[in-house]
Amino acid sequence: MTQTTDFRAAILSLSLGAFAIGTSEFAAMGLLPYFAADLALTDPQAGHVISAYALGVVVGAPVTSIIGAKLPRRRYLAALMAFYGLVNLLAALMPGLAALTGMRFLAGLPHGGFLGVAMLYAADALPPGKRARGAAQVLLGLTIANIVGVPLAGWMGQSIGWRFGFALPGVIALASAWAILKFAPRVGGNPDARPWDELQALRNPRVLWTLAVGAIGFGGLFSVYAFMTAAILATTDGPGFVVPLTLAVFGIGGTLGTWGAGRMTEALGINRAAYISLAAMALTQAFAALAVGNWQMMVLSSFLIAAGAGLVIPLQTRLMDVAGSAQSMAAAMNHAAFNAANALGPFLAGLALAAGWGWRAPGVVGVMLTLAGAVAWTFALRQDRKGQPVAAPAE
Repeated sequence: MTQTTDFRAAILSLSLGAFAIGTSEFAAMGLLPYFAADLALTDPQAGHVISAYALGVVVGAPVTSIIGAKLPRRRYLAALMAFYGLVNLLAALMPGLAALTGMRFLAGLPHGGFLGVAMLYAADALPPGKRARGAAQVLLGLTIANIVGVPLAGWMGQSIGWRFGFALPGVIALASAWAILKFAPRVGGNPDARPWDELQALRNPRVLWTLAVGAIGFGGLFSVYAFMTAAILATTDGPGFVVPLTLAVFGIGGTLGTWGAGRMTEALGINRAAYISLAAMALTQAFAALAVGNWQMMVLSSFLIAAGAGLVIPLQTRLMDVAGSAQSMAAAMNHAAFNAANALGPFLAGLALAAGWGWRAPGVVGVMLTLAGAVAWTFALRQDRKGQPVAAPAE
């Protein structure tokens, strides 16, 4: 087996884990009506299951980084994915709301740690000028999940039971854990690492401002995405395939956007790539607001807002440069920041809707959050001009 083939197999095993995470995270929203009906839950009660996962991501990012500081990355990633598979299967098997909520919280714990370190692992396997491409290749698994995994889980939930929708990503995650152990290179860990040193990332202004860009700026994407289906149903009389088509083209746009963001970051550099991504996000979210009421244009806007949202790649690449020895913590917290954005954007858009702004409000809120993210990015770059050199990545 050639070195290139080995690398591709390792990347595929990591992308499969990202695919499992993407399927589990986003399919849960589509499965909500089915497990709510089966468990006799109100919508707010069922929503706690979704929120529990996001809370697990935020809690799990620092915890898993501390626990895994001394472990070889290959074993660390395989263990996280095996745990992820197990708790997803338990969510499918155990009865009652409390068990389901608890298992979804536990499923969120490895989310940030796995995605962050997997992107580092892939990036470190490539020359310095191509690290963004390695990170993007792993993240493609997450975006492809919205094209294949989420619709499949939704179909299973509707046709044969919601529990199968949770079991599907569990099985995929276990397959990923096996593939990582088999194909990922055996790189030794750092036995001298001090786990609590990972917390130094949370005292680094460069890291914190970069995380703020994701937590605020990406809130714009989620403010639009969270209410897209409701807006289509409320403002158009399109055919029955409009909603699944909208979700599918969102996944396609995200896949193409992630692939393109890796190339753009390599070609233009981190700073310009981030500004371009933020500008694209603001423009596509403004278009989403204007498209409300026309189902064809709303389907197009679904594709565009996903295609323009490649910001995660320059942010992840910058974190590799500024986090110093706290690489795992910074990478994991990047995904925790995006889950914070997933809470912030819909919350603010919901307030705007409740205030009577109408169905264009999520797009307007999205633009405002994205512009705030651009301001945060400017402050992040200013940290590099205060006379302190950017820290080199850990060996």
